[in-house]
Amino acid sequence: MRVDFVLPDRDTPFLFPPSVQEWLPQDHLARFVVDIVAQLDLSSLRSSYAGRGSNPYDPSMLLALLVYGYANGVSSSRKLEQATYDSVAFRYITGNQHPDHDTISGFRQRFSTEVKKHFTRVLVIAGEMGLLRLGTVSLDGTKLKANSSKHQAMSWQHACALEKKLKAEVEQLWRVADQADNTPVADGMSIPEELTIREKRLETIAEVKKKIDQRAKERYEQEKAAYDQKIADREQKKKNGKRGGGKPPKAPEPGPRPKDQVNLTDEESRIMPASGGGFMQAYNAQGCVDSETMLIVATNTTQQPNDKLQIKPALAELAKLPEVLGKVKQVIADTGYYSASNVNACEAAGIDPLIAVSREAHNQSLEQRFSQPGPLAKDADVVTRMQHRLQTRNGKEIYAKRKCTVEPVFGIIKSVLGHRQLLRRGFRKAQTEWDLISIAWNLKRMHVLAILRPKKVERAALMVTPAL
Repeated sequence: MRVDFVLPDRDTPFLFPPSVQEWLPQDHLARFVVDIVAQLDLSSLRSSYAGRGSNPYDPSMLLALLVYGYANGVSSSRKLEQATYDSVAFRYITGNQHPDHDTISGFRQRFSTEVKKHFTRVLVIAGEMGLLRLGTVSLDGTKLKANSSKHQAMSWQHACALEKKLKAEVEQLWRVADQADNTPVADGMSIPEELTIREKRLETIAEVKKKIDQRAKERYEQEKAAYDQKIADREQKKKNGKRGGGKPPKAPEPGPRPKDQVNLTDEESRIMPASGGGFMQAYNAQGCVDSETMLIVATNTTQQPNDKLQIKPALAELAKLPEVLGKVKQVIADTGYYSASNVNACEAAGIDPLIAVSREAHNQSLEQRFSQPGPLAKDADVVTRMQHRLQTRNGKEIYAKRKCTVEPVFGIIKSVLGHRQLLRRGFRKAQTEWDLISIAWNLKRMHVLAILRPKKVERAALMVTPAL
């Protein structure tokens, strides 16, 4: 039986010039990104181009290109440039224009100063669309690999040993130079070149040791302040007639430690434990995720591998959110964030903390899962009240939302979109790139929510006034 196949026609020209509006479905993510970016105030970016040679590309188009790229796992400026030729969606965003990778990279650098402002503005737009109303948020952190190798790090111990070795080689070279008239130099050896190489290495090592020593001083000051506070607390307990529990705290020791190190490629990144075991050169990216919508509502980046000190920065970011989005009532976090001071900080901010005090075993018995705690004492402190709240059935249900909100968000960002490693080097640049990744995720998520809740969005859209 003969089958007539539909063959592709690559030679017949279009009767009329094609329009980019015909290229994509009406509910495509690229259209949504363009529409949202059009509501952002980019006047300061536009003014920064004044008096700069030939006509520049519209910042609105470049920002939409950048955000759509991050939302689809394309972040390299060279790959974004290539996508404007290969992808219909990218061609739609650029209006069939092809900004080169230098232009895209330069715009990303220029936009980095405003990324936090537009992160907040996107959340406000989500609120105006009826997609976001703050209530309960989940806080967690994830390690993002820095744009550097852990093998490019130099520890204090290695730096001292290498410095000693190089100084001995320099002395040996000077002795060879003094004896050059009587003893022939090895073939191919240039004493001036060898001396120059070692002197440059010694300068690098001296700079590394200086930075390690400076970090050690800062660490000692922090540890000394914490130690003094613990001693003062113990003395106060003694005055009140209470016994100080446990051994007295150990005084911190000044100076660098053997394993203190600096990375030669990105000195502001840090060696951090990886989730699957081992270590990686990374930054610790923090995110507060709204439990109802899975939108990231607050971000922060830190050089500290531990999450225990990240509650207060998260509360500070949440406090900056506009009142129109509502008020955060509860914060959910795992045991990595637990400390009495963190619980008190949440209470002081008017937020109910639900922070796990310890790890619980999986596959609990029926008695444990459905048990209810006894009555709470009237004079219970904030930590005891939180522990009691976590043991109630309602508290368990709320805390369980953490695993199905913040962890899937980080999982999709890293495993599906591929943002496991940052492109830019340096702490501030890493921070702004994490904010840009979060904007891209929020727009991708808002697009899904708008499709799932079309009637609600249509009603809210009547009240939205796009920015000029």
